[in-house]
Amino acid sequence: MKNKFSNQHNMLGLKVGGVPEHFNYPWRIAIEEGLFRNEGIALHWADMSGGTGQMIKGLQSGSIDVAIVLTEGISRSILQGLDAKILDVYVNTPLCWGVHVPFKSRFKSIRDIESQTIAISREASGSHLMSYVMAHQNQLNPTNMKFNVVGDVYGGLWALENREAQVFLWEKYTTQPYVDQRKCRRIGEVYTPWPSFVIAARKEIIENHPKQLNKVIEVIQKRAKKVKGSENTAEIISWRYNLDLHQVRSWLSQTEWNEKQQEMPTIIEKVVIYLSELDLLSTSETEEWSKKLFI
Repeated sequence: MKNKFSNQHNMLGLKVGGVPEHFNYPWRIAIEEGLFRNEGIALHWADMSGGTGQMIKGLQSGSIDVAIVLTEGISRSILQGLDAKILDVYVNTPLCWGVHVPFKSRFKSIRDIESQTIAISREASGSHLMSYVMAHQNQLNPTNMKFNVVGDVYGGLWALENREAQVFLWEKYTTQPYVDQRKCRRIGEVYTPWPSFVIAARKEIIENHPKQLNKVIEVIQKRAKKVKGSENTAEIISWRYNLDLHQVRSWLSQTEWNEKQQEMPTIIEKVVIYLSELDLLSTSETEEWSKKLFI
């Protein structure tokens, strides 16, 4: 079957979705430099400001072929029936989620937000699942949690300001400018207990174009390694994503993009166990989980 983005030069078209954030700078620069085209792949990037929940919907509908997605979110969705597979790790290091509250609120620590409404981008998104991880790590009662779906980071800030929610979890460095502008206040941090981002693809694409997908991963791993090693990366990311240079340097020093094929079942087992313990996956959903998640 001819791919919808194919052109007269028999170049495979792939639509890749990811958050419009600093983590995905290697993808943007690789596209700009024509690195995928050199391999016969027309890679079309789609900004997914709604995060993991939006990307899962995109994979479901076929509006995207590949997603650069949060590990916990995609693992749960595949085990619950999403017709996709995890190909490889994209970012080895954990993600640091800032826990944000209205600037003038009374809350001073995570312990203070028991039973409060949490703004989440979408059902099954990172901001949703990490709320359970936050509760688990801080001995909060997860059954008391209430959620308000707000779409993206701007929806979360709006919800805090308009008292539609009292808590909002989002990646710490992305929200730093809003903390500096006093649009919200950070009262704590939650780290994922696993590598933060993976590359996933629709099963149909994996079956029809395995070699090209391997080539995409090879290209992005090489380009990410170059990004990490370049002296001017912090300045470029600071300018491109409107982030404080000092903050970007700090983030860059703590971030490690994956450079080689990983032993995926070993890495993801922790995610599956954790989600099961939090009652976010049923026993039947975790049966033969490795076969469901990987090729």
